[in-house]
Order: sequence, then structure tokens, then C-alpha cells
Amino acid sequence: MRKLYVIGIGAGDPDQVTVQAVKAMRRTDVFFLIGKGAGKQELADVRATIVAEYADQPHRMVQIPDPPRDRSVPGTGADTAYRGVVEDWHEARAALLEQAFAETDGAGAILVWGDPSLYDSTLRVVERVIERGRVGFDYEVIPGITSVQALAAAHRMVLHEIGEPLHITTGRRLRDEGLASGQSTLVMLDSDCSFTQVPGDDIYIWWGAYLGMPDETVIEGPLRIVEGRITRRRAALREAKGWIMDTYLLRRNG
Repeated sequence: MRKLYVIGIGAGDPDQVTVQAVKAMRRTDVFFLIGKGAGKQELADVRATIVAEYADQPHRMVQIPDPPRDRSVPGTGADTAYRGVVEDWHEARAALLEQAFAETDGAGAILVWGDPSLYDSTLRVVERVIERGRVGFDYEVIPGITSVQALAAAHRMVLHEIGEPLHITTGRRLRDEGLASGQSTLVMLDSDCSFTQVPGDDIYIWWGAYLGMPDETVIEGPLRIVEGRITRRRAALREAKGWIMDTYLLRRNG
């Protein structure tokens, strides 16, 4: 493989794909689709739909199963055990991609949900493949619209107050560290509705699931009033589809 495009494709809406991404797709010979298992086949289907809509040249689709990851180890990026689990997962991914790259002629592409720069491992894994030294190639990163931007658009809001920073974190860190002082807090990768564990009656939440997709669902309001509604709705959506992707913004009033 001579060239790899790492392409951000937005939060699920084909209309969020940029012109730059479309141009890269049309220069691609092989698309590598990393699967998430049968329970998340819809995510692979969305990628395939985007390729079918925009890639008008001859091309191949190569499905790569995502290697299993031990999710029983709790912690954050600062914890040795947790980092070890993630490192092992990245290494397993790199081995699979290395094999696929070695069997590819021309240009390849990986379609990344949202943007490759935010809570995504693709670029780290690509660097691992290069470091292994078996296949050599150049790569280019194409930015995409994230669920963060899609959340703001869905709620018609600005993510921060005037002159205020924006803190982006995970559900695990929100539980451990609470809200950042004097900042709006944007939470991603939260499988446990961690907002229910944040104390205070002065917090407002903007929540969204399946942002950019046909099943997009948004709820907003004072946290203590709407948190039960969000948790019930989230559970029902996950039960119906078998998976869920959501994010939310928290801000103290005043």
C-alpha cells in the first residue's frame, strides 16, 4: 500500500461528510472497515452506505474484525493496568491492519466515526503499524464533524459561556473528579449515566444519542428534573437497537 487516508466521516449523517473527505474517498482503492461485532452492524452499514454514495470509482471493501478488549479492568489513562489493557488492544489491532495493508496495492482508507483526533485510537494504531516496519506508506488525515459539534447543532447552543473554557472528559473521569470548576463539561464515552452521580441542584444538561443519525434523540433541562427521563430513554433505546452512542454537556447555572 502506498497511501492511507484516515477519514473523519462525521457522526452518522452522510450529509456531514466534507468535500475533502469525498475527494479522498474517490482516490481510494481499498476501504478498510473495522467491525464492532454483530450487535453494532449498523455502524458498519453506515460506513458502507457513505462509501456507496460518494466513491464512484472501482474499489474494494475489506472487513476487519475488531479484536476483543478486556473491559473488566477499571481505571483511567493514568492507571497502569488500564493502560496495559488498551495497549494490548491497540497492538492486536495493529497486527490485523498490518496484514491487510501488506496485501493491498494502491491507496487505502479507514473511515473514522466523528473525527480521528477525539477519543479514537486509529491514528495511534496506524503509527504502531509503521513502527513495526513491515509495510511502509504515507498517510493523510481528513478531519470530520464530531458528536460534540452535532450535539451543539441539535440543541442550537454554544458549548461554553463567553470567555469560558470547555472541559471534555469521559464518564469515568466525571465520576472520579466531578465537574470542572468554572467550566462547561462535555462528557463522552459514558456507559453508566455518570451525570446521575454529580451532586448539585444547579446543573443543566444537554444530552443527545445517535447524533446525526435517523434515530437522533435529544433531551435538555435541569439535571435533577430530567436525569430520570434520560436514563429511562437511554435504556429503552439501547434495548431496541442493541447499542447506543451518546454524549452530553453539563453546566452549572450562574
